[in-house]
Amino acid sequence: MSLPERTVARLSEFRRVLLDCLSKGQTHIFSHELASLNHITAVQVRRDMMLMGFTSMQRKGYNIKELISAIGELLDTTEGLNVAVVGVGNLGRAITRYFRGKRSKLNIVATLDVDEEKVGQMIGGVRCYHMSEVVPLIKKLNISIAILTVPPEYARSTAELLAQHGIKGILNFTTMPLNMPQDVHLEEFDMITSLEKVAYFVKRELERTKP
Repeated sequence: MSLPERTVARLSEFRRVLLDCLSKGQTHIFSHELASLNHITAVQVRRDMMLMGFTSMQRKGYNIKELISAIGELLDTTEGLNVAVVGVGNLGRAITRYFRGKRSKLNIVATLDVDEEKVGQMIGGVRCYHMSEVVPLIKKLNISIAILTVPPEYARSTAELLAQHGIKGILNFTTMPLNMPQDVHLEEFDMITSLEKVAYFVKRELERTKP
């Protein structure tokens, strides 16, 4: 099944919210409740459920465990995917420590850096390797996804190297925009752009409420 990118993103957001609801003992949820928790409309939730082929019990709403399982079948691979964090500065360390163990089907199995002092360290339970080892490491550890947190001036050359040697997905946390081959899925997260977006709407609200 091929789903639109935004639907895939919402399904991931749904699962995060649903896992939280389940941990609090909730067993069912209505579309309007799920919509409210994700700041979208109930119509959009029902549309996404239809795309998944998932139906609701009308009296109780969606069964949370079943919905989490259905989302997992769409988003996850059976055997899981291995991830490497490339660049072990403060951001790379934080991402590794935060994400480690959050999803059973996405495993951070290596971090990489050019700093000799970092090589051999364990970061959140993950070993740091020298960047010169990246090519054999991709094959040895079956790595298919890279999280890129290198300095911006090295982002393009690093991404190109990763793509040439088997990486099929890159999450780019640098401020350098990238162009990847069609067979490499690229997601770019620019914190400056995100912060400026927030600042714009804060500015609008301040202007609206100004006496």
